[in-house]
Amino acid sequence: MNTPTNIATAGPWLTRTSPRLSCISGFLAALAAIMLGVSAASTTFAAEPKMPIFDAHVHYSHDAWETTPPKAAIAILRKAGLKRAMVSSSSDDGTQKLYAEAPDLVVPSLRPYRTRGETSSWLRDETVIGHVEERLKKHRYAAIGEFHVFGADADLPVMRRMVQLARQYRLWLHLHGDSEAVERVLAQDPEARILWAHAGFDRPEAVRAMLRKHRKLHADLAYRNDHASGDKVEPAWRETFLEFPNRFLVGTDTFTPERWHYIVEHAEWSRGWLADLPKDVAEKIGWRNGEALFASMMAGK
Repeated sequence: MNTPTNIATAGPWLTRTSPRLSCISGFLAALAAIMLGVSAASTTFAAEPKMPIFDAHVHYSHDAWETTPPKAAIAILRKAGLKRAMVSSSSDDGTQKLYAEAPDLVVPSLRPYRTRGETSSWLRDETVIGHVEERLKKHRYAAIGEFHVFGADADLPVMRRMVQLARQYRLWLHLHGDSEAVERVLAQDPEARILWAHAGFDRPEAVRAMLRKHRKLHADLAYRNDHASGDKVEPAWRETFLEFPNRFLVGTDTFTPERWHYIVEHAEWSRGWLADLPKDVAEKIGWRNGEALFASMMAGK
């Protein structure tokens, strides 16, 4: 038997009305559709971008810009896939260098320190007030800080003036301190907007209690890793994040020049543990909260 080679002249078993041909054609069409769907899904998965990160705790102080010039620093931030970075520095010149280089990326915060050595002395140095007032008149900021204050020192005249200036200019206070300092600042101005650096290095239960008590208090998670083990969120912190998804931000804390080379790694680690949370919660903590709280303020000025 000679097998037909032309469908137009073929016998009944390969005609358009042949059940066998219809079966084969249907199978091939279904197989092609499945393969096309798999291919499209694979392409979509491969092309899916990394979640952006809003890094709420970056410093670019004088020793950092000497070793990592502004263009190199911005290249690191972009390599990390940051949506924005809130930057402060000692002195403020570092922040201004980065902001001038990438205003689309950098959210400036005014640190009261003119040098690193003022970390523990600034609260008792009233010349700091004039310095901060002069910078606020000259440049744009979203916050004052990060600054260090603990306990009753929050009631000292310099700190009181920072609270007043934050209210006058409608700025956040990026406060590195204990819960007592937070309480004292809020007693001065119940409407003060505080970003609690490192969530006070406090236990998740204590952080939850503070967030429940103060509706405008927010916290960054910079320089702490107790909230996640590898890519898994610790149970007590999971409860905290799910209760307050709008109140947390991530941060690297480049308090030494060497930590600038950790920004990319930290962003990747943050994406890993955030993926263990519901997507909407992960996006809020990862970048949406920072964008809403700080970047929008800069855009509105």
